[in-house]
Amino acid sequence: MLPSMQWPVTTRDLAPGDLKSTTLDLAQYDLASIRATNDPLFEPAYARLWEEFGPKDEMESRAVLDRRFHLGPRFFYEMALVRTAGVFAAVRDHTAALAGDGSHVVVHLSHNLVSPLARRTGLAGWMRALPIAAARQCLAANAAPPGAPITLLAEMEFPRPDDPPRLIRLQAYERAGFRKIDPQCVPYFQPDFRTPAVIDATGGPRPLAFQLLVRRVHREHERVIFGAEARQLVETLYDIYRPQFRPADLAHPLLSLDSYPPDNVMIPLVPPTQC
Repeated sequence: MLPSMQWPVTTRDLAPGDLKSTTLDLAQYDLASIRATNDPLFEPAYARLWEEFGPKDEMESRAVLDRRFHLGPRFFYEMALVRTAGVFAAVRDHTAALAGDGSHVVVHLSHNLVSPLARRTGLAGWMRALPIAAARQCLAANAAPPGAPITLLAEMEFPRPDDPPRLIRLQAYERAGFRKIDPQCVPYFQPDFRTPAVIDATGGPRPLAFQLLVRRVHREHERVIFGAEARQLVETLYDIYRPQFRPADLAHPLLSLDSYPPDNVMIPLVPPTQC
């Protein structure tokens, strides 16, 4: 077994609603950070994510992730694999990215999977906090102020009464302290993740409507976000995605930010389960 690394986050990094995770003894878990596709742990970690998200067309290919590992100093992509006594416990991946103006770091929360045996133990709270460490590494790599703001950003499907697992996920993030940027004000669309061949064979790209969940670290009590910050979050997210898409596919009108509120407009941050 490869050596475990020390957990790079502390109880201060836990979300306000995840404080019960402080009682979990992390010493029982082996944590590994994966930073390349040739890492021996990449394949078992990727296999877990693919098994869960691949059939739903929600998992990137190995080739896309290989490019993401090499995006450059502005971006920091990693997978984090957690095991206990050699048995799978959890895996997640995320990309920390310095905002275009260098003012803060945005961490895109891609996937997070906790083993059924490790659920309700408090491990999920630590997995939600782990991307903060990636943000700090991104700040250090870019010689940015260590106290610069950090925002965790997740794309989530809208709640539906006929999809209980989706509602459970949203409730978990809501209890943790994440908020949703009001989609009535900021209509966010995710680029079309289908292959170029399928896109071309079906008449062009079809961006999907998602809601944006945020945890503005140590600002979780705030209930509004200015238009300038919301726009910058989406611009940074699209910068992460840009290398894997053809320019024409990103030029779809639904991916334009022209309709977003002006910089000085306050946008409500609402509960993730709010319809």
